[in-house]
Amino acid sequence: MKRKPTRFHYLQTRCKFYFPGDVLVKWNLQPGDGPPGSTGHASTWLSREQLFVLISAASMNLGSMMSYSILGPFFPKEAEKKKASNTVIGMIFGCYAVTELLASLVFGKYLVHIGAKFMFVAGVFVSGGVTILFGLLDQVPEGPIFIAMCFLVRVADAISFAAAITASFSILAKAFPNNVATVLGSLEVFSGLGLVLGPPIGGFLYQSFGYEVPFICLGCIILLMVPLIMCILPNYESNPGEQSFWKLVTLPKVTVLTFVINSVSACFGFLDCTLSLFVLKKFNLPAGYVGLVFLGLALSYAISSPLFGLLSDKMPRLRKWFVVLGNFITAGCYMLLGPVPVLHIKSQLWLLVLILVINGISAGMTIIPTFPEILSCAYENGFEEGLSTLALVSGLFSAMWSVGAFMGPILGGFLYEKIGFEWAAAVQGLWALTSSENSQYPWHRGGTNCSLI
Repeated sequence: MKRKPTRFHYLQTRCKFYFPGDVLVKWNLQPGDGPPGSTGHASTWLSREQLFVLISAASMNLGSMMSYSILGPFFPKEAEKKKASNTVIGMIFGCYAVTELLASLVFGKYLVHIGAKFMFVAGVFVSGGVTILFGLLDQVPEGPIFIAMCFLVRVADAISFAAAITASFSILAKAFPNNVATVLGSLEVFSGLGLVLGPPIGGFLYQSFGYEVPFICLGCIILLMVPLIMCILPNYESNPGEQSFWKLVTLPKVTVLTFVINSVSACFGFLDCTLSLFVLKKFNLPAGYVGLVFLGLALSYAISSPLFGLLSDKMPRLRKWFVVLGNFITAGCYMLLGPVPVLHIKSQLWLLVLILVINGISAGMTIIPTFPEILSCAYENGFEEGLSTLALVSGLFSAMWSVGAFMGPILGGFLYEKIGFEWAAAVQGLWALTSSENSQYPWHRGGTNCSLI
């Protein structure tokens, strides 16, 4: 016999209050993303477990991006004092990426064996420690010893970041299977915030207190996040899968999307080691103000990413056009950064900041749809739905981002020395333009088909 609705059931359905169970927070989710076992209206709410996943990932994104971006305003200048050339400085930035590339592939393959939570927490802990160590490098003798220590500390930092970010992507995709782009795009607000806060705070602390203080302060903040993450981050378990990176990366659409990821990452990496030097030389700004120039790129990226994530989940067919158009706009931005001399446009600070703002939007437009598109392609080609596949996709994404982050600073540092910032930026723009041309073909019959034919 059908049970008569109770007063509690009425309150439950009308007021969206669920008891017993976790406290729920309103969130724009699709069916299947609610608390385990929930249906109907419950799918529009965020469980406490999901909330804790978001807090952990957001704190990691914020701390890691601050640690990464804090070098921009003043480290190239300090490294030059220690007898490091621009090419070597570019290699110091680039070694982070090549190490992250290799580590991401390993962590993506063995994440299920190691444990996603342990990998996440360990990565954050080591990252905080090596950030503090980086602040002590000014005590090292100049020349080869200083350069070697820079490489050593950056390698350790890259391994820790690869562990944390690979585990983070996998956990997020597991917790929010139907809204991957929306969640990743929303969390890019914290990545962008880290990129926004890192350069100006680092530049101000460097200018006020010297080289050590920015790194020691940030490293301590990251270490303080570790106990919080250990307490609140859920533990996801899964059995190892049979799929391989090789099978995933050889899918035609995935191959092209990895090139897109390389392109966006290389553009960011190029600016890391060249923009501060160009601004210091061209506009004679103090180190504390150089960091503010980076705000245009980071802030616009952070603000636009959630929008592109939401649109990518709601209208998957737009992902192709986001990727193609985003790359075209990025190519144009790099032509105008200098600007390239053939355009006969005078270089002005306001124009540079405006171009960085547009570039931040185009970067969000390009990169946010790639992760869910790779994941969708993997599932369509027989990859099992579980943490093992999520780990492979996360590791591949991180690794391919690292390829661009490795090539960007090295190519940028070399070209900056040989042909100057204006032409070097134009060459970097050609990479994005090539990526835009290639990214049109895997979708040429529409839909989410992963085949070229």
